[in-house]
Amino acid sequence: MAEDKEITVSTPTPIPSGDGTVWADVSHLLSSACNELRDGELIHGDNFSLFAAMSALEIMDPKMDSGMENGRYHSVDEAIENGAAPIPLSFDKTEDVLCILDIMDHLLACEATWHKGHSLAQTVFSCIYLLRLDRTSSHPLLHSFCRLIRATCNAVISVVSEARTHEEEDLFTMAYGLPLGGDKDERFLSTLNAVEETLCRQMRACKSPSAKKSVVEDQEPLQTNPDLEEGFCQALLCRLRFRKHYYHLLLCMKRPQGRGFELARKHISSCLLEVEHMRKSTEFLTSVGSLSYKDAVPMETTASGRHPVGFDANLNTRASAPAPPRAIKTLNWDMALEYFKKLLNDLDVICSFTLDSLLENVLKFIVEFQKLQPDLVARAHLQINNSCTE
Repeated sequence: MAEDKEITVSTPTPIPSGDGTVWADVSHLLSSACNELRDGELIHGDNFSLFAAMSALEIMDPKMDSGMENGRYHSVDEAIENGAAPIPLSFDKTEDVLCILDIMDHLLACEATWHKGHSLAQTVFSCIYLLRLDRTSSHPLLHSFCRLIRATCNAVISVVSEARTHEEEDLFTMAYGLPLGGDKDERFLSTLNAVEETLCRQMRACKSPSAKKSVVEDQEPLQTNPDLEEGFCQALLCRLRFRKHYYHLLLCMKRPQGRGFELARKHISSCLLEVEHMRKSTEFLTSVGSLSYKDAVPMETTASGRHPVGFDANLNTRASAPAPPRAIKTLNWDMALEYFKKLLNDLDVICSFTLDSLLENVLKFIVEFQKLQPDLVARAHLQINNSCTE
């Protein structure tokens, strides 16, 4: 192969196209230049970048043409200064709870979209609270939830990278320097358990005969409307519990020689139960959320139909390769729930397989499993656990 050479051509500053611009046909110049070039040679101007040129090619694949839209903010700090991710979220308690639920729901939709092969920077980490986690320290519920999201993403990337099953989703494991680490001590789980216990006590208070007439001693309600308290507690609890069980599930499945399969299946059953509870909470949250957005166009990625605060998918586009203006289409709320339901069922099938040294049995299981058309994360776990049988 001929040695690659580059011939740099100094070009004058381009004149912006306008009414006074005169266009000329330079096809003959290009043809002549092509005839003079040898294999491996390239003509380009001073401001030319081969990488940028290749990235600018629109290949009609939204995973690759992730795009750069003109966002309102040029940095995370600018977005925060303009109130894009407020702390506290609202000065009204009911609105504050709704905002938390909207963030949880949109993050779930973003995570499912990421699992489908889109960029982590433009899906899960479009959440400003994840990018500036220290700002949420005064809000135990939001803080522990965001830390759990980051730890979960880190665990998933670890499995997929180790399994090397992401050839067609090569953007999946790219972290773009995002803050994924820092939660190895898992102290956030203690905070999350404390928040869950507080919600459980409030739930019990809601079910007492006098709950709607008087405040239970030493138990502050989530918000100001007693008629909505139980519904909000249920919606928050099922989302927190799903996250906690899902994270423990990922840890169990990483144990060598399938030692964590039995416990993993218990977490899968709990996750599936919480998914159904989240689905049931949609009617309640839609009715409450409709009072807020009224004539506004409902958001498809949240159960309430409200637009979540603290998100901007354009903030991290500079971390991605330059691309044509094509925005990522985030999966809606129902599709996100269906995705995780299928993922959990696929993982349950993997955990149900008894590790067998016979190659014939392993191959037969893999063939049957592929008929389920598993997505990337499930395939990665299958690959990791198959290596245990070698």
